[in-house]
Amino acid sequence: MSHKPKIHTLGELKQSGWRSRSVRDELRENLLERLRSGQKLFPGLHGYDDTVVRSLVNALLARHDILLLGLRGQGKTRLLRQLPTLLDEWMPALAGTDLREDPFSPVTTAARRLVSELGEDAPLEWIHREERYREKLATPDTSMADLIGDIDPVKAVSQGIGFGHEDAVQWGIVPRSNRGIFAINELPDLQPRIQVGLLNLLEERDIQIRGIPLRLDLDVMFAFSANPEDYTRRGNLITPLKDRIGSQILTHYPKHESVARAITDQEAWTGRGGPTVRIPAPLRDAVERIAFEGRKSTDLVDPRSGVSQRLSIAALETLHSAVEARCALLGTDSGEARLADLFATIPAITGKLELAMEGEREGSLEVARLLVAKACKAVFDATFKPPVDRRRNAQMESLDQPVVGWFEGGNTLDISGDLPDEAHRESIGSIELLEPTMRSLARDPAWNPGQDLTAWKEIFLEGLHQHGRIKRSLREGRVEFGDALSRDLD
Repeated sequence: MSHKPKIHTLGELKQSGWRSRSVRDELRENLLERLRSGQKLFPGLHGYDDTVVRSLVNALLARHDILLLGLRGQGKTRLLRQLPTLLDEWMPALAGTDLREDPFSPVTTAARRLVSELGEDAPLEWIHREERYREKLATPDTSMADLIGDIDPVKAVSQGIGFGHEDAVQWGIVPRSNRGIFAINELPDLQPRIQVGLLNLLEERDIQIRGIPLRLDLDVMFAFSANPEDYTRRGNLITPLKDRIGSQILTHYPKHESVARAITDQEAWTGRGGPTVRIPAPLRDAVERIAFEGRKSTDLVDPRSGVSQRLSIAALETLHSAVEARCALLGTDSGEARLADLFATIPAITGKLELAMEGEREGSLEVARLLVAKACKAVFDATFKPPVDRRRNAQMESLDQPVVGWFEGGNTLDISGDLPDEAHRESIGSIELLEPTMRSLARDPAWNPGQDLTAWKEIFLEGLHQHGRIKRSLREGRVEFGDALSRDLD
C-alpha cells in the first residue's frame, strides 16, 4: 500500500491538479491502463480469462452495471470483491460527511454548507480503495431502510428541523457507497417491491424516503450476483430491473481438471503444520474428479443446483485431516493418504449435493459414496485399459486374470484405515501379481507409479470392482476386496 497523500484541505487539492472522475470513468481508465501494461486483471481466478473476464472487461469499458449469473461455487463473490483493485488507491473526500462526497461537487446540503462556510480550508480525508466496496447479502427481510435509509426522529428533534429535511435522514448502505462499488449477492432473494426501489436508483438515481423525494446525484457502480436456480425456487428477478442492468455475465464451473485443481490447491487449508501429510497423485486426482462426476450424474444430482467447487476444497481438507488424525493416533510425524481416507471425505460431500429424484431414493450418503467410486473409476480408466468382460467376449483372455484369479481362489484383502503406512503397504503387497498386472494394463508403456505405487494399487483394485471383476465392501474405516461372487462382502 502506498502512503496516504499529504493533502489536507480543499485548496491544497486544487493546487495539486487532482481531477474528479466518476466511479465508472475511474474503473474504465484504470482498466485500460492495466490492459496496456499486461498485468493480470484478477489474480486468483482460474479458467475465466477467455470467458468471464473477457465479458467483464467489455462491460466495465462500457461503464455498465453488471450481473454475474451462475450456479453456486463458481467464484461470483470472489470476482466482485476484486473489482475495487481497479479503483485509484486513494480518493479524497470532504471530511465529516456521511457520503464520502467529492470535494469539487458535493451532493448533500450539509456538505455544500461545509464548503460554503470554510471555502478552500474545508478539510479532507483520504479513503483507500478497499473501503470503497460495500456488499450486502440479499435476504427476504431486507428493507428499503436498509438500502436507502430512513428518517431519524431523534436527529430531527435534536437539530430542530422537520422530518422532511435532508439532515434528518439516517442514510442506508447504498448512499454510503457513494463514489464506490455496491454489490448485492443473491439478488432474486430481494422482495419485488425492494427490487422496484433498486430499479429507480439504477434508472434515475432518485431516492424516496417515506414519501419524501430526495434527488441526490449519487455516484455508485452496482454489481449483482444471482443463481439461475433462485429465479423459480426462492424468488424472482423482476424483468424491468434485469433490463436496466447493463451486462449480464454468465459464470461457469472449471472446464478442465487442471483448472479445478489449481482452484482447490489455492483455497484448501492444508498448510497446517503438525505431521507431514502426503497425498498420492491418483488420490489427489480422484478428489478433483468427485465434483465432475457429480455434475455429470444428472439422474442423481439436480443439475439446476450444480456441484460447487467448494466440494473439492472441503474433500481435500477432510482427506488431509484423515491422515492427520491417523498420525496422531499412531504417534508418527508423517503419513500418506489411502483409499479408506478418500471414502472418509463423504461428510464433506453430502451437504453440498442437491439430489434429483433418483438421488433422493438412494439417499445422500449412498450418492456421495457412489460419486467417490465413480471418481476412482475415472482415474482408473484414464490410466489403464478397461478389463475385458468375458461375458461379452469369451474368446479374449482378460489381462487382469492373475489378480481376479487370486480373489477367486478364496483370498480377501482387508485394509484397515488405522494401519501404519508400512503395514498398509505390506498388506496390499501380499498380492504379488498385482504390480505386473497393472503394468500390463497401463495405457502408457512407460507408466511409472514411483512412490505412489501403493495408492495406485488401491485405485486399480477399486477400478476392477467398478468394472464388476471383484467385489468391494466398506466397513467402518475399512476397505475389503474379495471374489465377485462372494456373499461374505455383501
